[in-house]
Amino acid sequence: MPQGTKRVQNDFREVAMKKGVVGILLVLWLVSPLEANSAVPLDMLKIHIDKVLEVLRDPALKGESERKVKKERIRVISEEMFDFTELSKRSLAQNWDKFNPDQQKEFIRLYKSLLEETYSEKVTSYTDEKIVIKKDVNLSEKTVEVQTTVITKTSEVPIYYRLIEKNGDWKVYDVVIEGVSLVSNYRTQFREILASKTPEALLEVLRNKVGKGQAS
Repeated sequence: MPQGTKRVQNDFREVAMKKGVVGILLVLWLVSPLEANSAVPLDMLKIHIDKVLEVLRDPALKGESERKVKKERIRVISEEMFDFTELSKRSLAQNWDKFNPDQQKEFIRLYKSLLEETYSEKVTSYTDEKIVIKKDVNLSEKTVEVQTTVITKTSEVPIYYRLIEKNGDWKVYDVVIEGVSLVSNYRTQFREILASKTPEALLEVLRNKVGKGQAS
């Protein structure tokens, strides 16, 4: 492996490693039904929650031997729940335009695979925490922040979900945990790499990470 690529990989740190609670709590909101709320974004979230809970509680998918099947079904649900193109654009911010169209498509695909792997891995090991919805806040005409709190045995953790409306559907484009934005954290990581490296170098880092995740 070229020394430059190895150094870039060392520089690229997972958000979950930089602030462990982000990776751990990203999906804990799925562990219990949402409180009743008539807002459309909340309705959309509850639909996805019910689908994930159905997979997690399926007796036919118990045991380590069925883990891959369970993760794959959760991946399918995550495609419905998250707007990975929006996530990608916001995570790269002004650097998005440094990528040519083919590189943009590959970035979305790789970033999507990376996030889905993290998501499915965490959610399959969920526990019985409780979540309480505090309120929802309009960020703009097309974006909403749903503010929730995860209650564990020892603490209460604020988790905010940012959703965007496109063609009548509401999808998650960011998650903010204890004031730390998933998108902002990745944006910082990507910006550090792209400050001295090319888009191709960042894509190579993502290829390696996705490849390792698929091999595990």
